[in-house]
Amino acid sequence: MPDEVVRASLSEQAAYQLSNVTKSAPQYSAITPRWLVRLLDWKPLEAGSFRLNKVNEDKAVESTCGHEDESILASTFVDYEETPREYRLSSINAVLNVHTRVSDLLSNPYDQVREQLRLLIESVKEKQESELLNNADYGLLNNVASSQKIKTRKGPPTPDDLDELLTKVWKEPSLFLAHPRAIAAFGRECTRRGVPPPTVTLFGTPFLTWRGVPIIPSDKIAVKSKDQKSKILLIRVGEKKQGVVGLFQPGLPGEQSPGLSVRFMGIDQRALASYLISLYCSAAVLTDDAIALLEDVDVGQYHEYK
Repeated sequence: MPDEVVRASLSEQAAYQLSNVTKSAPQYSAITPRWLVRLLDWKPLEAGSFRLNKVNEDKAVESTCGHEDESILASTFVDYEETPREYRLSSINAVLNVHTRVSDLLSNPYDQVREQLRLLIESVKEKQESELLNNADYGLLNNVASSQKIKTRKGPPTPDDLDELLTKVWKEPSLFLAHPRAIAAFGRECTRRGVPPPTVTLFGTPFLTWRGVPIIPSDKIAVKSKDQKSKILLIRVGEKKQGVVGLFQPGLPGEQSPGLSVRFMGIDQRALASYLISLYCSAAVLTDDAIALLEDVDVGQYHEYK
């Protein structure tokens, strides 16, 4: 065997023991921009509940046009629904435990409690956007009137399909909402027809548009792995437009952001410090024509261009 090489200087591995390693904060790939939460109008509640009053559409409201003589004018009134729907805020809760030895000794350069809370709050906010879309009670996908649902003509989402969706929410539509793969599928159909959709910049980020309405991505609208099918929502936003509104409770103890609070729960005999994270939210569709749904959206079809 050849003789071992005798080093004439300190090795890199040995020197590494005295070096200060530059560290990043914990990275969490599940964090998304959560555009829906940003783009909704949020209505504060007084006691965690919201009553949605509506007009009784079956009662006709009479009026007179061209009244020139002294005949009796039509007498009428606007009737209200007697059993309006009430929304109660739903809660998303989590309890964080941090050992005091960890937070006392290992919080430089990053505060362990702060980082743990930051990541858990991000997870709770991701859950919030998912519930706004998928919750069985108030989720938008589950609150579309049957008259506001249509299916794709041939499977992939085409310009014709989105035009048809716009006929359902034609009063000041605010945004389309779709899985990124559904948006890509729509882009392919536009490319195939030679009508590439223009873009618009919101929050410093470019979005595709159709007929001037931005197409917003969200991975909380599922793509079924079995048949590669998804859905596309079209929404009108805002109370003044009789659209979709988010609901939250302001002024919570330990409030960190609207509807979200963090409270210290104490230290137990195991030296575990506990923190309660609570987020209260819901959503309401004020009128049926504020939302429409395109179903059976095939995201798995591609084209060959020659």
